[in-house]
Amino acid sequence: MSVPDHLFVPLATNAQVAEAIVRPQLTFWQEAWLKLWKNKLALLGLIVIILLILLAAFGPLLTEQNYSKQTLTQANHKPDGVHLFGTDELGRDVFARILYGARISLFIGITAALIDLIIGMIYGGIAGYIGGRIDNIMMRFVDILYGIPYLLIVILMMVVLGPGLLTIIIALSITGWIGMARIVRGQVLQLKNNEYVLAARTLGGNAWYIIRKHLLPNAIGVIIVQVTFSVPSAIFAEAFLSFLGLGIQPPMASWGVMANDGLPTILSGHWWRLFYPAFFISLTLLSFNLLGDGLQDAFNPKRRR
Repeated sequence: MSVPDHLFVPLATNAQVAEAIVRPQLTFWQEAWLKLWKNKLALLGLIVIILLILLAAFGPLLTEQNYSKQTLTQANHKPDGVHLFGTDELGRDVFARILYGARISLFIGITAALIDLIIGMIYGGIAGYIGGRIDNIMMRFVDILYGIPYLLIVILMMVVLGPGLLTIIIALSITGWIGMARIVRGQVLQLKNNEYVLAARTLGGNAWYIIRKHLLPNAIGVIIVQVTFSVPSAIFAEAFLSFLGLGIQPPMASWGVMANDGLPTILSGHWWRLFYPAFFISLTLLSFNLLGDGLQDAFNPKRRR
């Protein structure tokens, strides 16, 4: 069956309409934020993290109880209007200790992640950019450090420096930067042969200038994602060490210390002493992981539409 020619009418062409950009122009960061905003789980994780930081900073102002004040007559008191989360075996308010422990746990996690970020970016950037024998030697050193259990390092630090907050941060930072260094090295190896890097090298840019101005900014998306995963790893490591008695020492409090103190009492019916620190540890780890997954999708160029 043939179709009559008069049914086909050519559309009127307009050069301005044809060349108009229908999709709004967005920068890399605007597009990443737009995709992150559409990811409800990642946005929920970000909101929870902000609330936890605000509670750690201003939470002690919300209660009149002191985290270290001992009232033996109120030992193992159930949650009520005075003690929202109950008390421990020494009569200390669990809610006040949770708020104070948030400072310790978040401080350790964020500080360790920032140290890993600085060391890993510098080490991985240099290894990836120089390449060759230098890269091989530097990465073999990384492999040696990777084979050392961090628990052994913590024990050695305890012997040398003694238990404390600084000891945990140092112990977590000694081997914590390895993952960041490997990721940065891989990104630099992919980017260093691009045209803009060759142009900068031809114009006389030295290695440090090219790494700082061209390579690391183009790998910043992957680096940010790695940082969001490093923070919960450090928080969990601190909680695990404190749970074993190798972390924060009294009278300081962290969620890991509180979980360690509350575990023996769960069979006696004092469930709140273990539940609340375990809940906040789990909530923090889940929030950072949700945010990390959302950032990974937002910064992934293969997922752009």
